[in-house]
Amino acid sequence: MPVRLVTEKAWHAAFMHNMFVRATNDEMVSHAPQYTILHAPDLLSVPEVDGVNSDAFVILALDRGLVIIGGTHYAGEIKKAIFTIMNHLLPSKGLLPMHCSANTVGEKSALFFGLSGTGKTTLSADPGRALVGDDEHGWSDNGVFNFEGGCYAKLIRLSKEDEPAIYATTRMPGSILENVVLNADGTPDFDNGSLTQNTRGSYPIESIENRTPDSMAGNPKNVVFLTCDAFGILPPLSKLSPEQAAYHFISGYTAKVAGTEVGVKEPQPAFSACFGAPFMPRHPSVYADLLSKRIRDNDSKCWLINTGWVAGGADASSRIKIRWTRALLNAALDGDLDDVLFVEDERFGFLVPTTCQDVPDNILQPRDTWHDKKRYDNVADLLAQMFVDNFEQFADGCNEEVLSSAPKVLG
Repeated sequence: MPVRLVTEKAWHAAFMHNMFVRATNDEMVSHAPQYTILHAPDLLSVPEVDGVNSDAFVILALDRGLVIIGGTHYAGEIKKAIFTIMNHLLPSKGLLPMHCSANTVGEKSALFFGLSGTGKTTLSADPGRALVGDDEHGWSDNGVFNFEGGCYAKLIRLSKEDEPAIYATTRMPGSILENVVLNADGTPDFDNGSLTQNTRGSYPIESIENRTPDSMAGNPKNVVFLTCDAFGILPPLSKLSPEQAAYHFISGYTAKVAGTEVGVKEPQPAFSACFGAPFMPRHPSVYADLLSKRIRDNDSKCWLINTGWVAGGADASSRIKIRWTRALLNAALDGDLDDVLFVEDERFGFLVPTTCQDVPDNILQPRDTWHDKKRYDNVADLLAQMFVDNFEQFADGCNEEVLSSAPKVLG
């Protein structure tokens, strides 16, 4: 879909060049934009006059093929505006648009759904699997395809050891570091969140050596939902039935990590339908029905992975180690958990493995990591009730199997 950006800032033009699929020279000769983005980051609205909530604004006029962005230098608004348009257009063609990353090895591709800070970009950049893309994809009868020509990774606390592929891109010409504080010698300080926790890196997908050459892959064998659970209740890995997958897809639970959004000073629970509610203009059931159909047609396995906390939650422990998350993920994708004993979680109903190589057994069942078991039960009931309350707004559009996948409050 041909798109044009008109902007005040050179680095925003460079961002679009990185992030959108780049037109060939022949295509540029006859380029006629279907949508035009007018980008004025220094133009502030007046909330009390313009009837908006802040001095930043994003306006989409689908009937005019026009997007207007103002009052914010955050480059992500450029790509998310067009993503929103894609989410409006594609379902009518039988295509499922998805806020997810994707990778593949051989014919075994995998999808990773998750909001900012859950590890979507980090976990999809795996040296053992070819990257399809890190954020926006479609799923057709033939497989998955990347909407974008680049990646937009969170860089806060970026580690060369844990994320070597992403770390390497920050040294490449053409990469953009956004909100990253520099040391006195000009090198990036990825541990510095004084401006925001939402530090970012934009780079062309060609910067990732291990990728699919055409940004496409076959039908996914695994669908992974990533969440950052600040309460410390959800297991590091759970296996979902197709109906549970639809429930958790519509719920889109995670936590807002401190500093990611204005006014968030500590982790807070959040629900975002389809793991991208602001960008999904249709009813969530439209996307959930398409996802369920694709899962059934391809006999895909579904997993819920908590990259946040156990052991008392965010106030009492450190975040789950990324090496443990990778070990669990790889075991799920490679089929190493097929012969492992699973137990059913009494509240959420999903299945939890009792063991996994290179992961301490005691973290797999979160209740075992809490010193105060009664407090765990109280917090778990609180989280379960939050799921139930949130889902009420979507209940009318869901079948009985999906509704019965809701967690139970036991207290």
